[in-house]
Amino acid sequence: MKILTVSDEECPALWEHYVPGRLKEFDLILSCGDLKAEYLSFLVTMARCPVLYVHGNHDGSYSRRPPEGCDCIDDKLVIYRGLRILGLGGCLQYHPGEHQYTEEQMRKRIQKVEKQIKKAGGVDIVLTHAPVQDLGDGSDPAHRGFAVFRELLDKHRPAYLVHGHVHLRYDHKLERIHTYQDTTVVNAYERHTLELPDREYPQEHHNALLWKGRDLYKD
Repeated sequence: MKILTVSDEECPALWEHYVPGRLKEFDLILSCGDLKAEYLSFLVTMARCPVLYVHGNHDGSYSRRPPEGCDCIDDKLVIYRGLRILGLGGCLQYHPGEHQYTEEQMRKRIQKVEKQIKKAGGVDIVLTHAPVQDLGDGSDPAHRGFAVFRELLDKHRPAYLVHGHVHLRYDHKLERIHTYQDTTVVNAYERHTLELPDREYPQEHHNALLWKGRDLYKD
């Protein structure tokens, strides 16, 4: 399965300078937030595959005008073609604003989705806006990562955690990829491609999840 991950800045090659067919190779698009709703709607129209997204801390306008044709997976675990994907948007609180959370608030969000993870038999990709503390985050208050995300990785050991929030152009020393135990941590800034093998999802878990169409399962 070929997955396009996007975050924080619209890619000109996928929008203003788009060439027909450029997105046809992708099976899924994942957005880590802080992108224009019109951009995500354009991607889902051109790609003809699902676009799943979480909120960034600058996505307050989505409540009034969400990306058309796309699916928000904040605080949900969805299964697409056998791939279990958990969404946890927002960033660590640094001033009053939407989609910002304290460590304790994020911990409570994670506790609420534990039932979904158990039903699915685990999680393959954690889709976030904020990074993990000390794994590609920033030193300034606005771009620090969540320590509780490290606890999530320790417990469930997903194959990937994909995040945004930290623009790679901020510092040429910033790295896109980090490794933590069994998890590859990816900064999706602008765009990045993941290639994962197709997998069969255990039939016993199908009955525990509700069918919502377009090859998506949602709890």
